[in-house]
Amino acid sequence: MGENIKLARKRRKLTTIQVAERAGIARSTLYLIEKGDSGVAMGAYFNVLRVLGLQKDILKLGADDEFGRKLQDLELLK
Repeated sequence: MGENIKLARKRRKLTTIQVAERAGIARSTLYLIEKGDSGVAMGAYFNVLRVLGLQKDILKLGADDEFGRKLQDLELLK
């Protein structure tokens, strides 16, 4: 995810300073986000996605729950 965010930022020709300021986060936090650090709050990820115009992408997280559907199907077959 971090790599995708970094590529989206670069495609838009935005600097790390610009994105961090617009997202209301420190540049070091943006660096962690672009590294895919799991210790960064989801809110910070969302703010960066918003700055990049990708906020709707957050709705795709967990949307294809293949494992969950298999578990549910097994339960329904009992």
